[in-house]
Amino acid sequence: MISQEVCGRIHAQDCIEGMRKLPEGSVDLAFADPPFNIGYEYDVYTDSRKTDDYLDWSRKWIKAVHRVLKPSGTFWLAIGDEYAAELKVAAQEIGFTTRSWVIWYYTFGVNCKAKFSRSHAHLFYFIKDPHTFTFRAEELETRIPSARFLVYGDRRANPIGRLPDDTWILRPQDLADRFSPDEDTWYFPRVAGTFKERAGFHGCQMPEQLLGRIIRCCSNPDDVVLDPFSGSATTLAVAKKLGRGFIGFELSPEYVKRGDERLARVCRGDQLDGAVEPTISAPSTVRPRNTQGASPYDEVLELSVEAWESRSKRTVIDGLLSAFRQVQDGFSIDRVVADPQLNSLFEAACEKRGLPGDIRWWNRNLFAMRKAGKLSGLDFSKRTEFTWEHCDPFIHASELAWRQLIDNGAGSLDEILCDPNSAANFDRIACDFAPGYSSLEYRWGALKLRKECHRARKRAQALSTRNIRLPLPEPVPLREVLAGQAVDFPGVYLLASAESQCPLYLGQSINLGRRMRELLFSKVGSRWQKYSEEILVSYCRVEGSIGSLMAYQSLEVARRNPRLNLRDLAAREIEPV
Repeated sequence: MISQEVCGRIHAQDCIEGMRKLPEGSVDLAFADPPFNIGYEYDVYTDSRKTDDYLDWSRKWIKAVHRVLKPSGTFWLAIGDEYAAELKVAAQEIGFTTRSWVIWYYTFGVNCKAKFSRSHAHLFYFIKDPHTFTFRAEELETRIPSARFLVYGDRRANPIGRLPDDTWILRPQDLADRFSPDEDTWYFPRVAGTFKERAGFHGCQMPEQLLGRIIRCCSNPDDVVLDPFSGSATTLAVAKKLGRGFIGFELSPEYVKRGDERLARVCRGDQLDGAVEPTISAPSTVRPRNTQGASPYDEVLELSVEAWESRSKRTVIDGLLSAFRQVQDGFSIDRVVADPQLNSLFEAACEKRGLPGDIRWWNRNLFAMRKAGKLSGLDFSKRTEFTWEHCDPFIHASELAWRQLIDNGAGSLDEILCDPNSAANFDRIACDFAPGYSSLEYRWGALKLRKECHRARKRAQALSTRNIRLPLPEPVPLREVLAGQAVDFPGVYLLASAESQCPLYLGQSINLGRRMRELLFSKVGSRWQKYSEEILVSYCRVEGSIGSLMAYQSLEVARRNPRLNLRDLAAREIEPV
């Protein structure tokens, strides 16, 4: 076993020496993205060894990986063309069995003038024992939508998808004509310099979603993941988010410091950076349009006649950019709009510049400018750190407030947050259902919920296809539940009216007991009296991540159609009970 002092951190030392100190057979999964020996400029490592020296060094660290892996352990190796064949053979000679040779293909590789341009990397999937290893093929997160679904929209496509091919392609939506209906090819974008997930201190950074696929598929929760070349700490950050233990080794003290800072910002259960369904969510490559004299700012702003009398569109956009840059301090537009303090500073900055309109108009046009691509080059490195565990006590209140405002005629969540009056009304309603939290927390809970809804619906459809149903019993008075056995575990619950048995709200929580005690003993209970004199509750234990909980919530919302849930949460085309 690995001690707690060793696990859960990056060790500033040579990986070969570090792995020698680890117990034999103590690691479940290793992922290595070593130097490629192509002259890349690292912080303290020289990436220009003689071939024999590089191969000898590679055999040593691969042998060390083999020793620390459990008999059922898995080893993934990312490597470039120059030494892919040699390292594959070396790993097999050391004792590994090759299970897959994955090609990760991307369409904007290094441009070469005298040979074919490189647009791929190699990912070798090794195991120690060909008969005993971890491969979680049935996990929802592991399966992908097929080209039959992605490209052709064929309703015959299996809604739960299938396992990925061994070619992971960058932008299949730009290559639709090259797919056949039976192909299933996947991609992960390279982490380019403009990407939000860019760590900013290491030039060779793997996408979180790529590491997520590997870690989810080839390890179990609480397993130990090893990265001998920590670098930007992506492997370790993803392992932490997915509930795995982790160990990293890194020569550069600066990379260790930055990696530790990155790990401190993430928690178990956090969402991975990058699009989960990039083939669905990513737009096709933008192609030039014939503007014929049209202003490039026409698509961004809709100004009144009075505004045009004093300002051009470009002047207004420049003013908005200047005001936003003054107050954002590295935060996203979502944060500046949702945070009352930052939004007040933004309003004052716009007023100081004499911009036409008001804060509602300025907020809306920040989103329009982002959509039009006018905010490239700004610093968005700071994250708003509210994990799902932090949001769990009030995430239901964010949903209930959002739904009530929609019922009262409000538009989208962005429209609610852009208007300070509507946002304040949202806060008051959320506070009634979960008192004691800040406006930013309630609003960020709604933003996190919106981001997760699409994934929850897709997972719920997969569950429905497999005929999975939650065994929710007949609802009983809340007091009877709390008078019985302890219910401090994760699960899904249904609140219903005692008078009509009408489903009111179907929620999920990582701690059902805490949620139900709040409903019974706090002021929150009085809020529910407008719906029923007595609230009945039914609950079911559900183990798993927030993604699993929300998938079951989405499934049951679609089946039971509760009065107060967001309609966007309900999975599509599922028969009600």
